[in-house]
Amino acid sequence: MFIESLKARFIIISLSLILGCVYFIPNFVEDSSFLPSKNKLIYGLDIQGGLHLVLSADVNEILQERLSRTAFDIKEGLKKNKILASTLVTTNTFQIIINLEKKEDLKSAQQWIKESDILNRMQILKAQEGEIKLAYYDSRIRELKESAIQQSIEVIRNRIDEFGVSEPVITAQGEDRILVQLPGIEDSKRAKDLIQRTARLELAIVNAEFPPEKLFPLIERAEKKGAYSLEEKTMNYREYIKRINADLKNEFPENHRLLFQKAPTALTIEAGRIPYLVDMNQSIQGGLLEDASVAFNPDTNNPLVSFRFQPEGRKVFSNLTGNSIGKALAVILDGVIKSAPTVQSRIQDRGEISLGTGDYESMLEEANMIATSLRAGALPTQLYQLEEKTVGPTLGKDAIDRGKKAGAISLFLVILFMFFYYKSLGVVANICLLTNLFFLLALMSSLSATLTLPGVAGIILTIGMAVDANVIIFERIKEELRKGASLKLAIKDGYGNAFSAILDANITTAIVCFVLIYFSSGAVKGFAVTLFCGILSSLWTAVFISRTLMDFLVLRFNWTKI
Repeated sequence: MFIESLKARFIIISLSLILGCVYFIPNFVEDSSFLPSKNKLIYGLDIQGGLHLVLSADVNEILQERLSRTAFDIKEGLKKNKILASTLVTTNTFQIIINLEKKEDLKSAQQWIKESDILNRMQILKAQEGEIKLAYYDSRIRELKESAIQQSIEVIRNRIDEFGVSEPVITAQGEDRILVQLPGIEDSKRAKDLIQRTARLELAIVNAEFPPEKLFPLIERAEKKGAYSLEEKTMNYREYIKRINADLKNEFPENHRLLFQKAPTALTIEAGRIPYLVDMNQSIQGGLLEDASVAFNPDTNNPLVSFRFQPEGRKVFSNLTGNSIGKALAVILDGVIKSAPTVQSRIQDRGEISLGTGDYESMLEEANMIATSLRAGALPTQLYQLEEKTVGPTLGKDAIDRGKKAGAISLFLVILFMFFYYKSLGVVANICLLTNLFFLLALMSSLSATLTLPGVAGIILTIGMAVDANVIIFERIKEELRKGASLKLAIKDGYGNAFSAILDANITTAIVCFVLIYFSSGAVKGFAVTLFCGILSSLWTAVFISRTLMDFLVLRFNWTKI
């Protein structure tokens, strides 16, 4: 029975070694097509260099847009039911206030709201004296925020895939932050531009009742009153658009936006701009796009961006242009009007974004960037950069070389100590130590874990801790031998009595690793993953494999003492 048990253990160890090779070899062989697994260790940003960004998403802006659209739908829905009302969206509390022109319409308005799907996402806070106040459920707000972050992550991932970066790390941090790590990237500036470009395409009809000459006096009056100006760069363009539209809200029809086009002779939109008032009630969103590509103007040969709508978008675009013949159609990208051509006839499915004039190479690069962003999808909101770190590959190579050197020295010293202090038992411990490193790397490869410099520190720490279990076991064996037990019995009792202490110590360390993995990110998480894998491999080698080797040596060479 004892021999059969030993054979079974050797078979299990052999199978585990074969399985370990399947995951271990791809890290060192370029062509691993002959292996069933292609998983390998991923080198982190601090090892191979690259770009590290922490971005913040303006999720409140998304809520405001949703509320504005809902408020407009409510007003139009009530109007169809012959109930006249005005709507107001509060910016801080995310509420819609409906003011009825006739107080006696209150019950009818409430009834219409209940029959619609509005109460599926909003609740009535107040309904009296001709006023109805609606607000989002807290769960709905959380859902919208999470959806915005996840959508942003997906869009960034799609853009990075088109950029050609392998193994990017793109994860959510908290409620409104996104961590982006791009290992091995060389053109960090272009990558940042691609990631942070909102690429929100909108096509909207220009309100001809407010030509530029009528808008300029209103703009000057609002700027003078608020003591701000785009030309003096007291705020960026996006902030300026928010401020000027808020200040002139009462001057314009509902759901209209004041936007600007860069003047043909100006280098920047701050240096020269042309104002347009666009009707967002008559608009189509870029989310209905099917494809976007770089094309060329047949007259000037300048690059431009050509886009095509999906079947659903084609119908909307066809109706929009068919009902607006003779009117100007503003092509808006990220709040800037790229062009405003007059609609000559019904357009079925496609359009173009012109880039004005300038250096050909710069225009071509800009066209490629816009086309890539549109294909990958628009971000639901603007992303603001909070943190940036760029790690050069040379720095990463130096760090990993030092890590390898530290690991080799640690391994050598531990092997030397175990051999001279425990003699033959030390040989067994050293075999288990080397096997432990093999299983540790194989286990991390099977998980496609990211190896960072703290992860390298975790491997070095595992080397020092790996022999702890063997030391406890060997001391228990020596203790049993001093009591007069035979070597065979001493080994049995030594492993049996030491196992509970070894397990308790490793369980407490594993609990800490779980906490770090769950609550931390980046470098700390990488260290915790490596340490946890080291605990598993240490238990396997120090307890199961070393016990099998000891039993084999006693049986095969008839050891009676050590």
